[in-house]
Amino acid sequence: MRIAIVSDIHSNLPAFEAVLRHAERASAIGAVWCLGDIVGYGPHPNECVSLLRSYEHRVVAGNHDLASCGRMGTEEFNDAAAAAARWNGEQLSDDSRSYLLELQLTDMDGDFTLVHGSLRDPEWEYLLSSEQALAQFELQQTRYSIVGHSHMPFVCEERQGAPPPFRPATDGERVELSGGRLILNPGGVGQPRDGDPRAAYVLFDTDKRTLTFSRVEYDIAATQLAMEASGLPRWLSERLSLGR
Repeated sequence: MRIAIVSDIHSNLPAFEAVLRHAERASAIGAVWCLGDIVGYGPHPNECVSLLRSYEHRVVAGNHDLASCGRMGTEEFNDAAAAAARWNGEQLSDDSRSYLLELQLTDMDGDFTLVHGSLRDPEWEYLLSSEQALAQFELQQTRYSIVGHSHMPFVCEERQGAPPPFRPATDGERVELSGGRLILNPGGVGQPRDGDPRAAYVLFDTDKRTLTFSRVEYDIAATQLAMEASGLPRWLSERLSLGR
């Protein structure tokens, strides 16, 4: 089976649609795994929730999901993020809101643990250092964990007696699941932050036991125009062109 692993869709429907089209070029995908933040920042919260739910899927809650549906306050958000979370929350249908309210903070499927931030702080921790990775591996009960939140695609492999190194993942890179324990981040679908504005995701081939990182062009201008029409903060729109 082929599984699209996505994170940080952030209400960006053109980006999410482009990723799914790319994942299904060869054949249909069997499921989507989402590391949270389906909504927030962007202009299409209900559409992104609906598209995710149209697939067999596993999903965990991100901080923007929690804030938009009222499970978390926005005191820790910057002003633009807080404004976007409030706007997204106001747009949610009753069905979308109920769906977000039921999301769990962690999930497990076979060898994989899914969490938005980290296992010690699922909603908020940006897992980006060797010290944080050590803490993750200590709590990780499965061989692999997949995180989101930072919008930065990477691979981190556990090393005995040495700090686990972080390695940025590149477009087209294939990781074979045959070695030690790993932490992976597929990158952000709807708001990349590694300087590459293309949407990021990972395709998991369960038969070949491979994970392939990909970047996908999408219609950034369409999302920006929709954000402008919705009155969302201009900086959130402008940064899409920069991948920041």
